[in-house]
Amino acid sequence: MTDALTSRDGVPAWFIAVEKEEIVGGIGIIGNDFHDRPDLAPNVCAVYVCPESRGMGLAGRLLDTVCAHAGEHGIRTLYLVTDHVGFYERYGWQYLYPVNTSDGLSRMYCKQTENP
Repeated sequence: MTDALTSRDGVPAWFIAVEKEEIVGGIGIIGNDFHDRPDLAPNVCAVYVCPESRGMGLAGRLLDTVCAHAGEHGIRTLYLVTDHVGFYERYGWQYLYPVNTSDGLSRMYCKQTENP
C-alpha cells in the first residue's frame, strides 16, 4: 500500500468503491498476481464487490477505473488471473490461456487500455 502512494509508473495502485461511507468494493494493480508468467504484467488483482452491492455494475466501473489509470500511466495491456468463466468477457477482457499459480492452473485474461 505504501508503494502505491509513491509510485510514479502507476503500479501498484489500489482503488475502493464507497457507498454511504462504507467500503463496498475494491480493486488493485500489482506486478504479478502469483503466477508463473512474469512477462504478463501488470496484473489486476483483488477484484471484489460485497454481496449486497453486486448486480449494479460496480465491478465494471472498478475495472474501467483501473484500465483508465493504467492508460494514463502508459500501460497498454493489463492482465488478470481468475477462475471465473464468462464474467470478465462481459467487460471486454480476452481469455489468453491457462497459467500456473500457487493454487494450480488458472485462467489468464488481458485487456488493452487506451492512452488519454
